[in-house]
Formats: sequence, C-alpha cells, structure tokens
Amino acid sequence: MNLSEPVSQQVIGKYRWTICALLFFATTVNYLDRQVLSLLAPDLSKEFGWSNSDYANITAVFQFVYAISMLFAGRVVDRIGTKQAYVLAIVIWSIGAIMHAYSVPMGEGIAKVLGAFGMAAIPVSIAGFMLSRAVLAVGEAGNFPAAIKATAEYFPRKERSFATGIFNSGANIGAVLAPLTVPWIAINWGWQAAFIVIGAVGFLWMLAWQLMYDTPDRQKRLSASELAYIRSDAVATAPAAPAGEKTSWFKLLGYRQTWAFAFGKFMTDGVWWFFLFWLPKYLSVQYGMGKEDIVVPLAVLYSMTMVGSIGGGWFPAYFMNKGMHAYDGRMKAMLVIALFPLVVLLAQPLGYISFWVPVLLIGVGASAHQAWSANIFTTVSDMFPQKSVASVVGIGGMAGGLGGVAVSKVGGWLFDYYGALGQIQTGYMIMFTFCALAYLAAWGVMKTLVPKHKEITDL
Repeated sequence: MNLSEPVSQQVIGKYRWTICALLFFATTVNYLDRQVLSLLAPDLSKEFGWSNSDYANITAVFQFVYAISMLFAGRVVDRIGTKQAYVLAIVIWSIGAIMHAYSVPMGEGIAKVLGAFGMAAIPVSIAGFMLSRAVLAVGEAGNFPAAIKATAEYFPRKERSFATGIFNSGANIGAVLAPLTVPWIAINWGWQAAFIVIGAVGFLWMLAWQLMYDTPDRQKRLSASELAYIRSDAVATAPAAPAGEKTSWFKLLGYRQTWAFAFGKFMTDGVWWFFLFWLPKYLSVQYGMGKEDIVVPLAVLYSMTMVGSIGGGWFPAYFMNKGMHAYDGRMKAMLVIALFPLVVLLAQPLGYISFWVPVLLIGVGASAHQAWSANIFTTVSDMFPQKSVASVVGIGGMAGGLGGVAVSKVGGWLFDYYGALGQIQTGYMIMFTFCALAYLAAWGVMKTLVPKHKEITDL
C-alpha cells in the first residue's frame, strides 16, 4: 500500500485499539491492587486497633512514595522504553500487593531490626502495612507514565483524549470489581487471601503485554495505513525517540506548560484518592455499614465514573470539530467538567435522607474527576514531544501524589479531631468542600499559566 496515498482513502486498521485495551486492563489491575486495603480498612482497624490517623499514615506512605516514584518512573519509561518499563512496573506492584498478606510478620521483623539499634518501633501491623504500601507505590507509579507514552506512540493527537479516557476507565472497573470480589474473598478465605489473589492477577496481564506490544515502527501486526494514520498530525509526524534519549528535569521545569500540568494534578489527584481510600470508612462510620453492605453502593458509584472517563475523553472532540485547536478545546471541556464536582457540597447537608444521596452525589464528583483526568493527561502530549511525555507526566504525578499526601493527612486529623467531639460529620463536610472546589481552582491557575496552546519545539 502506498503511504503517499491520503490516509482517508485507505482502509485504516484498528490494532491501536488493541493496545488501548491492554492499557485498560493494566489500569484495572492497578486499581484493584490499590483498593484492597481501603475495603478491608474498617475490619483491619478493629483487628489491629488503628485510629483514623494511623490509617491516614498508612495511606500517606503509599501516596508519598508514589509521588516520589512518579518522578523517576517517567524518567525510567523514557529511558528504557514503554514495553520493558511496563513489565518492570507491574512485577514490582504485584509483589507489593501480595506482600500485604504478610504485613504482620514483616512488621515483627522491622521491630526487631529497629530494636537492635535501640530505636523505638511503631506498632507491628502499621510498620508491615507501610512497607507493603511503599513497594506497591513504587510499582504502581509506572502505570500512567507508561500508558500515556504508549497512547502518544499509538494514537494521533485527535484521538488521544478518547483513548486515554478508555484506558483510564480501567480505574473505574477496578474500583467496581474490588468491592464485588475483595469482601467475598476476605469472608471466605481470610483477609490475607484477598491481597494474594488480587495481587497475582498482574502476572497474567504481563504475559499478554509481552506477546502483543511493541513500538509502532516494529509492530508486525500494525498495517502501513494505520501507521500512517497514527503519524497523520503535526505531533505524530516525527518518529518516536529512541529509548535512552532524555531531557533534563530542570529544563522541563522551565516551561509554564509543565507547571500548569503539575498544579492541576496537585490540586485534584488527592480528591480521587480521598474518595478511593476513605469512602468505605465514611460509610462504615456515618451509616454503620459493614463489608457486605458497602458492596452495592461502591459498585454503583464507581460504575458512574465510567461515564465520566469515556465521555470526558470524547467531550473535547465536540469543540475540536467546531474548529478549535486540540488544547483550546480540551481546556474549554475541562472548565465545563470542573463545574460538576460542585454537587458534592450537598453530600453532607442532604445525607440524612439516605446513604444513597452522598453515594450518588460523590459518584457525580468522582465521574467528573475521571473526565478531568482523561483530559489533563492529554494536555502533556498536546504540547510536549514524545521523548519527554513520560517525564512530564512523572513530574505532574509527583505533584499529584504530594497533594494526595496532604489530603489524606489533613483528612485523618480532621476525622480524629471532630470524631472525639462527636461531630465527625463536620470533618467530612470540610473535606467534601475541598473536593468540590478543587477543580475550578486548578483550572483557573492552569489557564493563567498557559492561556493558549503553545507547542514545545526546542527539546
């Protein structure tokens, strides 16, 4: 087939969507592993005597290590290439997920080591779970830099936010599958088995990835016409940079585009993680719901988020089809998306009606987050060359992780403080207010830093 023939006149293949499916399943596994602890948290808190601050410290370790690891994960992906970086990431995070089952003996080992040096040890269970969460975080940090880079490699710019929305919806599927499977496994086989079974799933995905992924230039299953289509816009025309080529972090930090992305992630990632890590405890504390009771509400809530993820990925195309540049259309879509989380302000005031009221309102907010996420990730590939995409995503991911640490720590402190006063509802009202307003604040700063599209051409 002649590559000089207009792409529109050729039969374009669909193998790029197979790659998108692989990214979707990887993200599903990522969030399955991440959410097991939050679903078991009410029972583990009772078993080990954890306070809200103890649980916040455990989740904060994940978020802090994830934040730091994201910075280096992006660099590793750009250096060794998408294929091998993804394998490395999923092996590490699957091992970390399984390690949770052995947190108590690991904590005992940590206590002995610290004791040998005359150092005071934190409670055994907390130490063990912190170590497990840290290993999980190191591996999981590789998922989004690798997935965004793979999307930039396999999709023209006009399809990237839609493809990102599809693979990012794996987070929602993972969040739906987790409450449907984890409590059942824990009840029938014990909480340790929940971590082991869910953690082992990642190794199955790794085999499929090894067999089916390669860079577009070397992908034998990719037709010549589809390869031409992938390269059909201004960003994709240049061949992918070879693994190992890198750009200085300090140079990347010199661009307003980097700071816009990083601030947007800092303000909003913590909202999603707050919902992910604290909703089971919220339903348990405020409505007295147990493991089995929260299965359906959480499944409904995270099913709602699929609409946001896929719909949000498609939404900018509405403005692009009217002639707007990809970045400008994306930012306009993100402004509309940022309005939806405002409904979360009503979660506590109307929560007396039924637990379904906050579940559904938070579902709208979480759905908006996934729509936002599908687009904010794609702003990077809109403006940066492929060789630096993963590194910029890593910088923003680190900022998002640090924001998540702050949200988790503040939340734990608020819930302990107001819980001691018998007014824990006030603590949740404060946190829900932040969750509702974070996106508009993030959009305002991003738009101020980068008012119009400005592609980076000097890297």
